[in-house]
Amino acid sequence: MYFCVIWKKNMKTFLAWFLRKVIHYRSDVVMVNLSRCFPNRSYEEIREIHKRFYLHLATIFTEMLWMGTCRGKRGRDKFRRSHKFEFANPEEYNRLAALGRPILLLEAHTGNWELMGGLPVSSYGVPLDIRVNQYAVTYLALHNKRADRLVEWIRTGILKDTDFNGYVETSRVMRYVLERKDKPFLFTFITDQYPYTGHKEPIKFMNQDTFTMTGGAGLASKLDMVVAYLRFECRDGGGYTLSVVPICEHAAQMDPDGIMKKYYQLLEEDLEKQPWNYLWTHKRWK
Repeated sequence: MYFCVIWKKNMKTFLAWFLRKVIHYRSDVVMVNLSRCFPNRSYEEIREIHKRFYLHLATIFTEMLWMGTCRGKRGRDKFRRSHKFEFANPEEYNRLAALGRPILLLEAHTGNWELMGGLPVSSYGVPLDIRVNQYAVTYLALHNKRADRLVEWIRTGILKDTDFNGYVETSRVMRYVLERKDKPFLFTFITDQYPYTGHKEPIKFMNQDTFTMTGGAGLASKLDMVVAYLRFECRDGGGYTLSVVPICEHAAQMDPDGIMKKYYQLLEEDLEKQPWNYLWTHKRWK
């Protein structure tokens, strides 16, 4: 067990060094993003964040490989024993679930979003009221079909022997949600990317004008869903602490732009606390 831990740590360190120093994987993009988002940080601080980000990125990659070994019942037990996810406020999530209406859980590229298949087994103590047949994870299909199938195999293998049927590509999201609009269902959306289609006026996020994806928020507003933000904090000893932050209990009473402003406000708070904990290789501001 000890040697396995050492091997994993060394693998992450080596991969982080390889990505940053050898192939310079989007290193310029990361540095530009960090410099613009944290203008009050010194150059030394930016360099340290840059370095720590690549260790975080390497962790995401190695955890994806590990997630591929978590399959079925044994995989769920393995994931639970690992404490990879620990849900900080299950009572608050269960309170929202008890409202009996669909919940839209807005995520960002923080923590490790690739492990979301393990969310239903991530509470220790108070159980999370998440049923796998009432749980959906949305995604954007990769252009390479083989890579897309591999990623799906990794993300959903942990639920493969259950009645989970909620791995939903973005082109099918509207129909999928409308068919379940009157049910207590949990929909998770990663919604911090640059918009795929036309956009409105930008908002201020991390000191920059930022165009937002409002599709999920717009759907929630029309269907009067419960909307919450998923906080995804890195723990010092490894793993992640998750918590749900309510945005609104009746989205029909809040316009989509207001929902997204609150979402980005919460995300900015998280990035100020853990500036390396984000996908800085993404060309978010074009």
